[in-house]
Amino acid sequence: MPPFSHFPETRYALPRTGTAHGPKQDGIREMLLALDIGNTSIHIGLSDGERIADTWRIGVAQEKLPDEYGVLLMTLLGSGGIEPRDVTACIIGCDVPPLIPTFEQVCRKYFRIEPMVVGHGLRTGVRILYDNPKQLGADRIIDAVAASRLYGTPVIVVDFGTATVFDAVNEQGDYLGGAIAPGIGIASEALFSRAAMLYRVQLERPPVAIGKNTIHAMQSGILFGYVGLVEGLVSRFKAELGGNPRVVATGGLSPLIASETDCIDIVNGDLTLIGLRLIYELNAEGRTGA
Repeated sequence: MPPFSHFPETRYALPRTGTAHGPKQDGIREMLLALDIGNTSIHIGLSDGERIADTWRIGVAQEKLPDEYGVLLMTLLGSGGIEPRDVTACIIGCDVPPLIPTFEQVCRKYFRIEPMVVGHGLRTGVRILYDNPKQLGADRIIDAVAASRLYGTPVIVVDFGTATVFDAVNEQGDYLGGAIAPGIGIASEALFSRAAMLYRVQLERPPVAIGKNTIHAMQSGILFGYVGLVEGLVSRFKAELGGNPRVVATGGLSPLIASETDCIDIVNGDLTLIGLRLIYELNAEGRTGA
């Protein structure tokens, strides 16, 4: 299997169309701040129209106060020459419910904006056929919205985060459900902590699958084992969906896994941020700042 960088360009998502923070021609900046709050990290995106101007990742700490997150956000935006007044809208997608009030306060105090929160009665444009939609993490619907709009349906999304999550959208654009497996990081930590003779190793591709030493054996089991997991579930999803669904991967480890399998068609690390923008645009008419 060739290195990931040698795959054809058609395997990748559309590139970002620009990184400029500059004002629009009328001198007024209009920027959307999107906050994708997961269990271990927060993916922050700043969009100028359809362009993703900049992104950042920070760690999650539920004990942090709103002002601590607010100051951190101000610092990140300032590093790109962005003033708080340049942010004209905020949207939050959060899988950690206790953090929703924290970031609502951040948006109100530091940007004087009442944020949208995915899950609070917002339209998504996707019909949800899950048995109990209230049990769905916001990121699963957000990813489904983005993948459907960008790549058409049917589509399968694989999100490599704290958990490895698979989601399926049928040809009619309905969200059907999916599968949830332990994330690579969680599984690896369990192996390191519960096996007395094993220790932490760098998660990278070993030279061969049959490891000749403990480091390579663990790397093989973790990396190639998860490749097998992905291939197996994607195969089952395709059989149940029918048609010819595209498979879209996102999350921090998606490039590493995609480099080892042909079952992933597209890698888009900004999929959730794009989904947040699309949901914001669908619901934005008539909204004003706080």
